[in-house]
Amino acid sequence: MLSSARLRIYPASRSQMEAMIASEPDGALRAAYMEMLDGCLRHPDQWDWYAVWIIELMDGTRVGNLCFKGLDADGVAEIGYGISDEYQGQGYATEAVQAVTAWAFRDQRVKAVEAETTVENIASQRVLEKCGFQPNGTSGQEGPRYALRRQ
Repeated sequence: MLSSARLRIYPASRSQMEAMIASEPDGALRAAYMEMLDGCLRHPDQWDWYAVWIIELMDGTRVGNLCFKGLDADGVAEIGYGISDEYQGQGYATEAVQAVTAWAFRDQRVKAVEAETTVENIASQRVLEKCGFQPNGTSGQEGPRYALRRQ
């Protein structure tokens, strides 16, 4: 479990991820959760690199999720994150991304952490910029890619 000034952030267990899948009404998000669980089950020794990470306030209130999309052979880990609507605009995404990128870079295999966001998602772009990510000049399925490289 990671802690920051206001948050607790931790990888979900199998039962927690199964519950998320079962209760998720959005088909695309449900499919993404199933893909994450499948990655965990295929790579149990790398659970944290595939699991949904839960973002909570210190009182246990869940405010969002994030995930890594594995760690590739080149030492690049991609992250994705989301904060529930009622908690957006309060700095929780920035705080969570800072905490998990610091955690990722403690692993010497990690050379960079990357993320992508849609062109329209200015708030997500600001989170990445505040966390030190820079556009890397490429685009993915969702839009422009940003990278934070090991110093």
